[in-house]
Amino acid sequence: MAIRASFDAATRVTPELSALIEKLVNDPDREEPPTLDAVQATLRKRGSADQWKEELLHPQERDSLIAEVGSLIEEYGGEALAIDFIAAKASEPLSRLIEVVMAQGTPGRRATLGSVRDAMVGGLTARLVGDGAIETDEDNGMLLAEIEVLIARFGKDALAEFFVRFE
Repeated sequence: MAIRASFDAATRVTPELSALIEKLVNDPDREEPPTLDAVQATLRKRGSADQWKEELLHPQERDSLIAEVGSLIEEYGGEALAIDFIAAKASEPLSRLIEVVMAQGTPGRRATLGSVRDAMVGGLTARLVGDGAIETDEDNGMLLAEIEVLIARFGKDALAEFFVRFE
């Protein structure tokens, strides 16, 4: 049985490792969900320079990723599901919604994914469209579906600030 890591684990993974794990998780040829052991094995197998050129990683980056995965295995175990180490970020429009909810929040209470969803259902999205902060072509249903996916994966009590995309 694979072990589930806490949500906080994904926030400590480098973007490069997160991207590599996401690629493995989304591989349609995989029969089983990858674990940290599988990620480490993949990194070790891809040893040739040509393979790393395709992955756009320098051999030195490969070594640091192997070390990073090794540290995660020490802390969470090799059977931990790799998907839990993908850093999830909200889309740009959802990030704007999260930032508004955070700014309007009650002192001493941090915005959660559940409170963002409640604000969206309560009309925040429509208000931001009216104010021009979100494009009118941003479908409220699409944004609600996005927040629901995040809630299904991380729970309604996950702090929303961790999902804001800064670009």
